[in-house]
Amino acid sequence: MSKLTLRDLDVRGKRVLVRVDFNVPTEMRGKKVRITDDTRIRASLPTINYLREHGAKTILMAHFGRPKGKRVQKYSLRPIGDYLHSLIHQPVIFSHDTIGEVPRKIISHMENGDVGLLENVRMAMSVCSRMSVSSRRKKRTIRNSQKRWRNSVIFM
Repeated sequence: MSKLTLRDLDVRGKRVLVRVDFNVPTEMRGKKVRITDDTRIRASLPTINYLREHGAKTILMAHFGRPKGKRVQKYSLRPIGDYLHSLIHQPVIFSHDTIGEVPRKIISHMENGDVGLLENVRMAMSVCSRMSVSSRRKKRTIRNSQKRWRNSVIFM
């Protein structure tokens, strides 16, 4: 049995969630983030470009650094999205949240061939293993939110 690859799928008009490795080395220059090695970003370009060219609504997700479930500006993926824009010569739609209404609205308004980038998944409390969520109700809410999210996209 041969493995299914991206090229075996009809992605036109589909939402495709792609886990990318954008955990790249950076340095601060004044108040601007400078990427010092873009090898990992460039490695994802063939997949991103294939999906764009074949009319998928490409949703990228990644982690970056270790913000431990807190919003830390220096670990935001926004500068990575800006850099990706310069590589693919197309706007990259950025969501400042990973789950919830904001990304849901952004994704629902995406056109075929668009590329979206979700905020650093490690900034979401639900994915940070070092955060203790004491209440069962909070855990249930997070689980339900994740289930709704999983049901709304294609996983690659």
